[in-house]
Parts: sequence; C-alpha cells; structure tokens
Amino acid sequence: MGTITRSIANNVLSNGTIDATDGLTGTIPASNLNNASISNLTAFPATVGDFVEATASDVPASPSTLGQLFYNTTTGQLKGNSFTAAAWASGGNLSNSFAGRAGFGTQTATLVATGYPPSLPPFSTATEEYDGSSWTSGGAANTARGNALSFGTQTAGTIFGGATAFSAGFTAFTDVTEEYNGSAWTTVNPYGENIWYGGGAGTQTAGLQIGGLFPSSSPTSPATTKEYDGTNWTSGGNINTVGNARRGSGTQTAALAASKAPGPSGPTTVTEEYNGTSWTSVNPSNTTSAYRGVSTGGSQTASLLFGGSPSTTVTEEYDGISWAINPATLGTPVGSSSQIGGGTATAAIFPGGELNPPGAGTNITQEYTGAFVSTKTLTTS
Repeated sequence: MGTITRSIANNVLSNGTIDATDGLTGTIPASNLNNASISNLTAFPATVGDFVEATASDVPASPSTLGQLFYNTTTGQLKGNSFTAAAWASGGNLSNSFAGRAGFGTQTATLVATGYPPSLPPFSTATEEYDGSSWTSGGAANTARGNALSFGTQTAGTIFGGATAFSAGFTAFTDVTEEYNGSAWTTVNPYGENIWYGGGAGTQTAGLQIGGLFPSSSPTSPATTKEYDGTNWTSGGNINTVGNARRGSGTQTAALAASKAPGPSGPTTVTEEYNGTSWTSVNPSNTTSAYRGVSTGGSQTASLLFGGSPSTTVTEEYDGISWAINPATLGTPVGSSSQIGGGTATAAIFPGGELNPPGAGTNITQEYTGAFVSTKTLTTS
C-alpha cells in the first residue's frame, strides 16, 4: 500500500508486540524492527481507518499502481489508476473490397497495395494509405498482382512476387520487386524467382522473405529465406518448417515466423525465431488456423496473430517465450491469403482481408488496443 506516514512507532512494545489498545494488533519479528520503526506493515484493521494519499501531482499510471487512490492537492481532485482491457474496434473502411492484398505499417500509418476483386480478374495496382481514421489513394504500383509478399513502412515499403493472371486458377506469377517512397512505386532488382503467398519482416533496407510458394505444376515452398538490403537479394538461413502463408514480424536479424496455410501437413502452430543466420523452433501458437493476420510492426519478443480460416476471431500474443490467447477478439472473423496487418503488439491493425479464403475480400478495418492502466478522475456522475 506504499509508504506509511502515520506515526505508530510508539505503539510498538519492548517485547515486539503492538499495543492493542490503539486498535493495532499482531507481533512484529525482531528482524523487521529498526530503531522502533516498522518497515513491512502492509494492512490496517478497519478500526484504524483507511488512507488516501495526498500528492501534488498524479501518481504515475502503471501495473504497480493499479487500483491506487490518491488526492491531487494541486487540482483538488480525487483520482485512481484503473485497468482497461484489450479490445478490437472498428476503424475507417477501405475504398475497395479487394482480396490478396499486401500490407504493412503502423496503426496510424498503414499501407495496402495490389490485390484482386471478388470477380477475378483483373488484378489491381491500387494503393491505399491510412492515417488512423480514414483511407486515401496512394501511388499505383507498376505491376498488377495479388498475394504478393511485403515488408516495410508506409513511406518506405517493399512488395515482391505475386500472381499476375487467373484463368480457372492462378496461372501466371512474377518475381518483380517494387519499393514505395510514400507517394510512388519504383521497380527495382527482382527477387530472382517467381514466388507468391508468403510473409516478410523487416524494413526496406533490411528485409526478409519468409515462406511462400514457388509456382509450378506441383508448387513447392522454399526452405531458404532471402534477405534484402535495399538493392540486392541474397540467401539467408533455412527455415525448419516450410510452408506458404507463413506470417512474419520483427527485423531481419530478429524475426518471428508463425502460422502456415493448408498444405500436405495442413495448418500448423509451429513458431520459429531467426537471428540473422539460422532459424530455431520455439513454443507453438495455440490456434490451428491458416491465413492469419499478424502485427508486422511487432517484434520477436512482442507480436500478435489474429483471425484466420476456418473463420476465427481469436487473437494470440507472443512475449518472446510463449503464445497466450488474448481475451480480445476480432469483431468480424477475417482471414488473409496475403500478409496484411500492421502495428505493434499493443496497437495493431487488420485492414481488409478475406471473409472466407480464398473468397471475397472485405473493406472493413479493425484496430486493436492492448490492455493498459490509466489515471481516472472520480466523480459523482
């Protein structure tokens, strides 16, 4: 309950007991007596009365001060530090209900690009930018595609690969890499192989490809990850569990790979961490669901997975050791065939997605706010 300022030292008797005549009872161990002061008294009986701290400024809101009441003598207000649970809420709607988009960024500065309408084809070059409340059109990509891989920020992002044609199935693919500078896309050095349907992590100058598919009559998932330095692609360490629709967050030298789409082994809860050289399998996630969203701006020690197919509203949070089911659930169950999502483990965003992968896209935006402690003013209303 904090530091006790009420003078009760004279109530400690010479034998180490408390003078019960003043409403205090109990025995104090000799080790806790120092010059007749009490250092570990943590509770008062009701007969003594309750205490509210008087302070000239607010007590800082933190987990350690949760539930603490205090009187701010400067403002003349009674206040307390209260808990607000994590929750998902609706954000501004996207302009287009495309599926297969690439995306990245923060909750207040997100970008989605390319994709395809429910009618398939044509593929799109459209880019949309989010400012935390509404979406506006950005510069068009040079290559129309869907299910591209991506990483970066709203003003320095990268997309690569993807499908470019559809005729009773996806039939043509690309290795084209494009960079976005906040207003326009520029075609740069290609990935080197046609790839689609995977994940990424990192920045425009230090990016990482995670999983995906090499299209062919018998599509295969690459075990090798590739690293991007802003100019060239080079091979990185081999991932242990190959698969498409892997979800990535973190940096090029401290990345997290989670989830996987259906394949020979079906969806997986396998999670791996990358140190810039090699991948290590760590504790799995809890929900066996594919096409999930991820906090692309999260870190190897603090990331979120959310949504997925079959339709689920489940959110999971990773703390660098294990995944835990978060009590906050999506308002609308959405999955994503491409890696979209953004933000951090405390402020994430799920822009669009697919209502029933690989079905129709949606234009809804869902925003996540993590649990927090804040200072509230107590009133009679």
